[in-house]
Amino acid sequence: MSAKSVGIPSGTEVRIPLSKLKKSPKNARKTPHSDAAIEALAASIAVKGILQNLVVEPEVDDEGAATGFFCVTIGEGRRLAQLLRVKRKEIKKSEPIRCIVDTANDPHEISLDENVTREKMHPADEFEAFRKLADERGFGAEEIAARFGVTAQVVRQRLRLSAVSPKLVQLYRDGELVLEQLMAFAITDDRARQEAVYERLPFDPDASTIRRLLTETHVPATDRRARFVGLEAYTEAGGTVLRDLFTDDRGGYLEDVALLDLLVTAKLGREADALRAAEGWKWTEAHLDFPHAHGMRRVYPHAVVLSLEDEASLAAAHAEFDRLTEQHQTAEELPDDVDARFGELEAEIDRLEALRTAYDAEDVARGGAFVVLNHDGRVRIERGFIRPGDEKPGAETGPESAPEARDEEDRDGEEASADDEDDEGASDEEDEDQPLSDALVRDLTAHRTLGLRLNLSEQPDVAIVAVTHALAAQIFYFGANAHVVGIQPVKCDLAAHAAGIEDTPAGKMWSDRHANWARQMPKDVAGLWEFVAELDHDSRMALFAHCVALTVNAVKLPFDRRPRALAVARRLAEAEALDMTAYWRPTVRSYLGRVTKADILAAVREGVGTEAAECMSDMKKADMAQAAEQLLAATGWLPALLRTAAPHGQGGLQGEAQSNELRAEAAE
Repeated sequence: MSAKSVGIPSGTEVRIPLSKLKKSPKNARKTPHSDAAIEALAASIAVKGILQNLVVEPEVDDEGAATGFFCVTIGEGRRLAQLLRVKRKEIKKSEPIRCIVDTANDPHEISLDENVTREKMHPADEFEAFRKLADERGFGAEEIAARFGVTAQVVRQRLRLSAVSPKLVQLYRDGELVLEQLMAFAITDDRARQEAVYERLPFDPDASTIRRLLTETHVPATDRRARFVGLEAYTEAGGTVLRDLFTDDRGGYLEDVALLDLLVTAKLGREADALRAAEGWKWTEAHLDFPHAHGMRRVYPHAVVLSLEDEASLAAAHAEFDRLTEQHQTAEELPDDVDARFGELEAEIDRLEALRTAYDAEDVARGGAFVVLNHDGRVRIERGFIRPGDEKPGAETGPESAPEARDEEDRDGEEASADDEDDEGASDEEDEDQPLSDALVRDLTAHRTLGLRLNLSEQPDVAIVAVTHALAAQIFYFGANAHVVGIQPVKCDLAAHAAGIEDTPAGKMWSDRHANWARQMPKDVAGLWEFVAELDHDSRMALFAHCVALTVNAVKLPFDRRPRALAVARRLAEAEALDMTAYWRPTVRSYLGRVTKADILAAVREGVGTEAAECMSDMKKADMAQAAEQLLAATGWLPALLRTAAPHGQGGLQGEAQSNELRAEAAE
């Protein structure tokens, strides 16, 4: 263009080389266009050309002479998009751009008008238009994305929204639903189900409620069953996965629950068969959850001395493990080969350590094992169970399995007959030629019992032996009526109240501790008194504490009115100086995913600070719970129910709050 260009009549359409166009200093938009917006414009122009002319005015110098350049009053974004295409070598700098020369209107005003008076297309119109391109012109998500400068994921989201029921879309157009709610309905393309769920909704539901209702008959991919089987195996078997394109669904939702359960049962069954073949058990059973009401005795492996060869291999593995640990203790990340070697050594050490114990061949030949599914989707094996029908006739039943103190409901009807039962394995102490009458036997043994009571009340050390023996006889031996002290341990099965509790580190710690005592018990309950009596004082008190601890029940049930018992549980926690941070931490699974957003924010506010809670306030619940888990991990925060009040005279706010709660419970 020449200096004469300044005389071009206003409203004339001209083609101006891109290199001659400049940003107008009078443009009302001061905040620059986003990179994403320029990318979208460039993609659109590449496919369809510039659909709207640029509006320019000739540039003049201080003396009013034309410089040969033109300032872009309207269309700066399109100019930048073309420059991006130049950079990508799609066009040259000399590319002619169709422009309208405007010297009649105020440049600043028309620039402002361009950005203010236009109205963006309604989102519903947008995703329906995308669907039309897909249906009528056969465009896929990637092609539509390329033509409009958006990502393929955005296009897939828009296409999914177009699958929402027209009735619900109209509600969205009318302002009765917001976009987030509509996105939640789009998790399924079953329009009848969408409308049915809408009819069930409470007033102004959040998106998470809608998603929960739409997926309540499905199984999330994070479920232990899905993790055990694997999504690939599930889909290969014909299962379908429902995915949410608008949130992080962590793998989606499995729709065919019956198929999933069938696959889980089959795979657990194969694991059980393989265990029976490998270890020689008489039977193995596969269960989704551990069958706590199995009614069987459990035997434990006995200690075995390692061979010299295995001892040497174990020592060598430990030595290499320690050497590698020392060499790489300052490394931020281990080399792949070193990391792999650590894994091999850990597996070898575990294998050799496992050889230190073994089950009796007779127990394996008549016993069995349960194969169950852990909460984390891994297999758990519980070995050493003897069915009543497989017990040796007339043989004493050895140490019991897992905590088998009787449940409270099992006591009904037993106490009345307990005094009349005879110990079939014991012989009568009276060995006289002339048998005594039943009345006289009762009379004499009553006097003897009184003597035992008087003497025992003056000998606390012997009392501890007697009580420990009575508890252990009932806890560790199946059906053994071998105790004289009338104390009965009552068990509260915690697994019935907290799913997966036995798989937690604390649950494993308790199970290992119980198994350790069971391994030490004599097989014949007749030898239990000597076992308890011959323990040193500290060991005897440890066994006594273990047996008593098994009977503790501080579970609070909605229908269970035990305010005084729960008050004592508080006192016991204080006496023990119980610190639940050693056994529990707030995670999405254990707490944060099971409470309201307000509760999550309250936890973060208390554990981390007000500022952290405020930063999370606008998050969706799932994201908020995940973020809170990370923030609270190192704080030691606990919900009120798990806190232990400080000793009297040292209570702070937490102790005072718990004391108030304690008084309220006692007043009920």
